[in-house]
Amino acid sequence: MPQSDISRTEGAAQVRLRWWTELPLLVLVYALYSAGRLLARGDVSTAVDHGLAILRVEKALWLNAEHPLNRLFTREPWLGVPADFWYASLHYLVTPAILIWLFRSRSHLYRRARTWLMTSTLIGLVGFTLLPTCPPRLLSPEHGFVDTMAYYSSYGWWGGEASAPRGLGGMTNQYAAMPSLHVGWALWCGVLLWRYGGTRATRVAAVAYPLITTIVVMGTANHYFLDAVAGAAVMGVGLLLTPLVLRVSDRLWAGLRERFEGTYGEALARRLAARSTPVTDASRGTRAPIVSGGCQTSTGERIPRQRTAGAEPGAAPTDAGDGAPAPAR
Repeated sequence: MPQSDISRTEGAAQVRLRWWTELPLLVLVYALYSAGRLLARGDVSTAVDHGLAILRVEKALWLNAEHPLNRLFTREPWLGVPADFWYASLHYLVTPAILIWLFRSRSHLYRRARTWLMTSTLIGLVGFTLLPTCPPRLLSPEHGFVDTMAYYSSYGWWGGEASAPRGLGGMTNQYAAMPSLHVGWALWCGVLLWRYGGTRATRVAAVAYPLITTIVVMGTANHYFLDAVAGAAVMGVGLLLTPLVLRVSDRLWAGLRERFEGTYGEALARRLAARSTPVTDASRGTRAPIVSGGCQTSTGERIPRQRTAGAEPGAAPTDAGDGAPAPAR
């Protein structure tokens, strides 16, 4: 790699990140993600067909864990209610907490981890657009699923439509089930806690959090098991694409910075040139005016008692002015 590319890469890696630039970036990505979910609602019948197709594949592979977990959460409130709180809140609390922890304590890891999360989230948005999927809780009752969020809605702030606050369920895309980013984001948190937590408690949390989240999304009938698998796969693809995304963003940022600095430098140079007085060649050739210009002597004229070149110190002046005393004899 050329030296210029190395220095450019190192310079980009050493840029100090600021929270007032990171926060708007994360808010923008999440806003795009939420808006994309709303725009990618798709046809309800198509979403239902996709959900039933996933169920058939799971039964063929003997992977149908959703029914027993959903029956358990519906029958036991001490499991179902905490599971609903888990699904409705931790997704939006733990992930930002991990980002803040990395930003404050592991700043050299933050940029790569943040890029991994955002890249995977945008890939998940593509999945919601191309494959709208009806979650188990929205299938007809004959399929045997109970919507625990609606069943236990009196215990929480969410309504009967979704995990959104009561009255705002219509503003969410309830057919964005494939892939499960609840599981994907939980896996992201688990990997970072496992690698950089440094304590036994963080290692336990790194394993427990994504595992329990996978159980919760199936037990609450919000996702199929294959949704969870797809969520993990999306995070894997995002991890592989992260170096490429970083390189592209570094090049774009370097190009924008060079263009800005070039434009700003030219404007500053023009401003300085306009303020300064240029020195012309004509002005260089002229001599500075003599202060006593009115007392200048003409060519060949000497000031009284001025010595001529080569005259000896004792010699008398040969050209004394008027009123000069005669030399002594």
